[in-house]
Amino acid sequence: MKGNQQLSRIVIAGLLPLVIGLGTVLHVGLGHSATCTLSPQHGGQTFPVEHVHPDWGCRLQAIIDNHTTVSKVGPTRTALSREMYEYLLDRPPLAAALINRLDLGLYKSEARGPGQFWGDDGEGTRGMVHLIFQDRTSRIYYLVGTHDSRLLPNITGKAVVFLRMKPVTDEHGIEAMDSTLISYTKLDNRILSGLVSLVRPLVGGVVARKLQKGVDTVNRLGQLMRQHPERVLFEATDPPALPKEDVAFLKESLQNVASPSSAGRGKTPAR
Repeated sequence: MKGNQQLSRIVIAGLLPLVIGLGTVLHVGLGHSATCTLSPQHGGQTFPVEHVHPDWGCRLQAIIDNHTTVSKVGPTRTALSREMYEYLLDRPPLAAALINRLDLGLYKSEARGPGQFWGDDGEGTRGMVHLIFQDRTSRIYYLVGTHDSRLLPNITGKAVVFLRMKPVTDEHGIEAMDSTLISYTKLDNRILSGLVSLVRPLVGGVVARKLQKGVDTVNRLGQLMRQHPERVLFEATDPPALPKEDVAFLKESLQNVASPSSAGRGKTPAR
C-alpha cells in the first residue's frame, strides 16, 4: 500500500518530483472504455475527464472505483512562478537533478517516452508515471510501481493522481502556485487489499505524509531559486552540466525570481 501512495506522491510533484518516485514497467492492455464512465468530481474539484483518451478510461476507473486508499493534499502554495512550475513539472529528470544537487532529496528520474517517466524516490519506491491528460489548470496521471520496506516488502500497485493548479500572487506580490493533489491507490496484493479495513488508517497517514513531502521538497526548491539563484545556477552548470536547453531556461528565469531578502547577498555559491 505504501508503495502505491508513494508512487502518487511525487507528482507532484510533481511534482513535480512527483513524478519522480516510482518504478517497474507498465504492463497493461488497452481498456474497452466504451463501457467505462469516469466521474469528474474528485476531492471537491471538477476535472475534464471527458477529454481522457478512451484507451485509458477503464484502466483509471478500475483503480478509482476499487481503490485501497484515497488521499488529498492541498491546496498547498509553492514558491515558483507558473512558467517555472510547469517547466519542472514537464521535466521530472531536471527537477530530480536540481533536488539532488541542492541536497534536498535523493530523487532519480529518466524520460521513457512522450509523457512517460521512470522515477526512484531514494526511499524504496520506484516506478513509471504516465501523463494521461493536461491543460492549463489540470493534469491526470497514471502510475504503476513497487515499494520495498521492512513493514511491507515488495509491494506493487497502481495509482491515479489528479492535480489542480492555480497561479497566485503571495503576500509579497511575488508569483506562486497553489496545487491540490487527489490520489487513488490500489494494491496488486489481494491479501493486503483484503485487510484494507485494518490497515487503511496506517496507510492513509503514510500516503498523506508522502504526498506532502513531495510538495514541501518542491517548495524548498522554489525558495532556493528565489533566495540563492546564483547557487542554483552554479549547481546546474557544475560538471557534468545539465542539458543546454535547461541551463538556458534557468539562466533566464532565475534573473526574475530573486526575492527582496536575497538582495545584497554574496554571489559565491554555497555548497
